[in-house]
Amino acid sequence: MTTTISRSGTSRAARLVTDGLDPKTWIIADTLLVGWHSGRLTGIGWGLLGCLFAAGIPLAFIKYGIHRGRWADRHVGQRPQRILVMAFAGASVATGTLLLWLLGAPRTMIALIAAMLVTLAALLAVTPAWKISVHAGVSSGSVAMLAMTYGPWLLLVCPVVALVGWSRVRLRDHTLAQVLAGATLGATAAAGTFALLRQ
Repeated sequence: MTTTISRSGTSRAARLVTDGLDPKTWIIADTLLVGWHSGRLTGIGWGLLGCLFAAGIPLAFIKYGIHRGRWADRHVGQRPQRILVMAFAGASVATGTLLLWLLGAPRTMIALIAAMLVTLAALLAVTPAWKISVHAGVSSGSVAMLAMTYGPWLLLVCPVVALVGWSRVRLRDHTLAQVLAGATLGATAAAGTFALLRQ
């Protein structure tokens, strides 16, 4: 009985982590924090615009799909459905990147949203063959870009990325290999693109 209760409690904790630290949360943090760093309140305004296309519109699409019964929840676990959602999100993020560029947003903000697009494209390229972890990819990429913006001390947040990975494995949504691959790919794609474009 004690073991069952313990496992139930652990599963609840994992669900809280998965839901609370999902990609949307990291995208909001990135756009606001990088926006503040690049231009204080004006930068936050640019960040909110980027966030609309990187998180707001994709989330609305997911909620619409849930309402219509096309997928079970906002994490979209089935690969065929996940590919559709990721492709839509990619189109939205690409639109946001182009709009920021046309409106003359700070280079750092354009680099941030473009890095999100490249990360999503990299994860999408793997997804048809293997269910790589988007949670891990987005969280690791986010921490990498924030560390590049505010300094290496922000790498102290890495245990939070590990916690996200643990939650995905604990809930059996991903294997350990899928989480590690997602984290590696996400950090590499995001940091590389961000470093290249913000110069």
